[in-house]
Amino acid sequence: MFKLKALLLTQGMHGMISQSEGLAKALNLNFSHHTVKLKGFWNYIPPKFTPISENLLTEKFVFDSRIIISCGRKSVVPSIALKKRYKNQIFNIHVQDPKVSLSNFDLIICPEHDDLDGSNVIKTVGSIHYLTIDEIKKNSRYLKIEKENKKVVAFIIGGPNKYYSFSESQIDKMFNKIKTLFMPDKYKLIVIPSYRTPKEIINKANNTFSHDHLVIKNVDKKAYLSSLDLADIIVVTCDSTSMISEAALTSKPIYIAKMEAKRNNYRFENFYSKFQEMKIIRDLDAYNEGIDLWTYNKLDETQRIVPLIKERMKNNGII
Repeated sequence: MFKLKALLLTQGMHGMISQSEGLAKALNLNFSHHTVKLKGFWNYIPPKFTPISENLLTEKFVFDSRIIISCGRKSVVPSIALKKRYKNQIFNIHVQDPKVSLSNFDLIICPEHDDLDGSNVIKTVGSIHYLTIDEIKKNSRYLKIEKENKKVVAFIIGGPNKYYSFSESQIDKMFNKIKTLFMPDKYKLIVIPSYRTPKEIINKANNTFSHDHLVIKNVDKKAYLSSLDLADIIVVTCDSTSMISEAALTSKPIYIAKMEAKRNNYRFENFYSKFQEMKIIRDLDAYNEGIDLWTYNKLDETQRIVPLIKERMKNNGII
């Protein structure tokens, strides 16, 4: 069957690629990806103050698609520019709050904690992403780990952003907490870094845990997927709603390793509250000894919203 073509526009960050590609795959689109780079100081200007022009891009690209899926601040400008040029011939979707008038897009996909409302807005619980249960299962045996009657814990580490600094003292406190709770006689720890994890934190994790546990020293998607399947318990640092949302696909207990925020993080707090209400996550700091196990209905928002998007596309004559 003929597949519609889509152009994915992102700034190249893993979380943005995960969301846009996950949506494209769920919609069964034939897609290509373009990393958006704006000229000069326009990189630092909010979209609402940026001229809508394809001339602001450092690299031109061939556009031969019916659908645009954009994610991230810089991708807003080319998506709107293409929509102005091709009008109803194309359907443009933006993932996350674009910080401009919502009328520039046919559809906005954003998490509930963004507090965005509009007739063309579809809200999700947490972030959409590229993971599927089948892909996780397929990579289960990538990490050759024998459980040895121990519970396996996947410890997924993010990295600094504008809300969390990952200071040395915060990391020391977090790692000490992990060591205290997950003693090697009862647990096998798999430490998984992300694209944002600084090398020095990976080295510290290796020095702290490698004697008794397994530390993955490089970003390795297959190791990440394998750890999610092998794990009885998942611990995720608090900086990434995307990684927490991905972990929620497994129905396994998720503990959040929190750090003190360096600025107002109300969006994160709203996200945590919603996931706690749904019995998906618990706060690691609430435990000094003993760990609980629980389950919940898997969270797969990407698949849930596919029929809603297709209905909009059908109404717009795209499919």
